[in-house]
Amino acid sequence: MDNNDRFNKGFDNRKEVLGAAHVEKSWANADDFNRPMQKFVTESCWGDIWGDPTLSFKTRSMLNLGMLTAMSQHHELSVHVKGALRNGVSKEEIRAVLMQAAVYCGAPLALAAFRVASEAIKAYEAETGAA
Repeated sequence: MDNNDRFNKGFDNRKEVLGAAHVEKSWANADDFNRPMQKFVTESCWGDIWGDPTLSFKTRSMLNLGMLTAMSQHHELSVHVKGALRNGVSKEEIRAVLMQAAVYCGAPLALAAFRVASEAIKAYEAETGAA
C-alpha cells in the first residue's frame, strides 16, 4: 500500500470515528508547519492502526478512552468520547471504562475524565439529536 492509499484509508477511518466535519476542519486548518504531523497521524494512526481489522472500532474506542484518561489528555478524550458514541459504545460502557480507569489510574484522573466525558456526551447528543 503506498502512502496515498494509507492516507486515504486513514482519512476515511478518521472521518468515520471522529466525524467528517471535525476531520475536514483539522485538515483544512493544517499549515506548512503542522501538515506533516497531520499526514503522519492520518497514515500511521488512522490508516495502519485503526485500519487493522483485528480489533473493531468499538474496541479501539474503549481502549482509547482508558489510555487518554490515564494520560490526562482531556482534549483528545473529549474527541474520542464522541467517536466512541459514533462507534456504538454506549454511555454505560463509557462509564464502565472510566470506572475501571479510576481503579487503575486513580480517582483524580477518572473524576476529570467523567467531567470531560459528560460534556462530550452532551455535545454529541446536541449535534446528533441522540439521547
